[in-house]
Amino acid sequence: MCPSVRTLSSLLLALCGAAASLAVQAQQNETDGDLAARLRAQAIAAEHGEGVARDPLLAATLYCQSARLGDAQSQYNLGWMYANGRGLPRNDVAAAFFFHAAAEQGFDAAQRMLQVVGGRTTEVPDCMREPAASPPAETNQSSVNYEAIAPRKIFELVMKLAPQFKVEPQLALAIIAAESNFNSLALSPKNAQGLMQLIPETSERFKVKNAFDPAQNIRGGLTYLRWLLAYFEGDVALVAAAYNAGEGKVERYRGVPPYLETRAYVQKILKAVGAPAHPFDASVTRPSPSLAKIRLPWRPQ
Repeated sequence: MCPSVRTLSSLLLALCGAAASLAVQAQQNETDGDLAARLRAQAIAAEHGEGVARDPLLAATLYCQSARLGDAQSQYNLGWMYANGRGLPRNDVAAAFFFHAAAEQGFDAAQRMLQVVGGRTTEVPDCMREPAASPPAETNQSSVNYEAIAPRKIFELVMKLAPQFKVEPQLALAIIAAESNFNSLALSPKNAQGLMQLIPETSERFKVKNAFDPAQNIRGGLTYLRWLLAYFEGDVALVAAAYNAGEGKVERYRGVPPYLETRAYVQKILKAVGAPAHPFDASVTRPSPSLAKIRLPWRPQ
């Protein structure tokens, strides 16, 4: 019987603590992608003994730190180590987790490996959890003046409609900017439509008949944001991640999913909004049952 992901990940905790601390410090001057690539290069060197002593445990630790930042190659490499017992005890559950994360980012080889080790798992390795950190300050200092850059009609429409849905206009404008760059006719390869890039299922869910009509699109997007704010109790990072990747992915990964695109999206929204928390109407929906697990910080033990 294969040991659980949690049992195996306990072997990595001592090194993960140090690596996580270094990663947080390095992120101050690097993008997630830059840091993830650097960690991946160090992991490859440790895995294969290229210029350094071969150390599979260190390689796994570094791969996991890079994987948490959204690096699909690291997710695949760590899945391969678990699937083949290369330097680590074989564990198909852990392998499936990492292969699935990589496959969701379009890594074809990971999709093929899922046929070998099985599908998705609900177990999240400890090293994939965000390190414990002090809560960010409530600065309320946004970095973007949308009145100066947004089309006047769209800006005025958001300023009028957002308060009706108890959504701060700055959040709505940040989402519109990230989704469509204020193009009311925007259409994505996945058929997301209009200013707030509503997919047909979302339009149907919130009774939007014409997603290319700016007013209808904004009302639909605001309705969804109001729901997400209640569901994730005003956590702007989780709301942004859910808007980008879906609330189910946020719950499954117990936080911002490990995708480079989603992590960059979340950082863009947080920077534009200027605060990590947003008021929410608790009467809209019950909070996500996964919030307790999401808020449980990762700590080396």
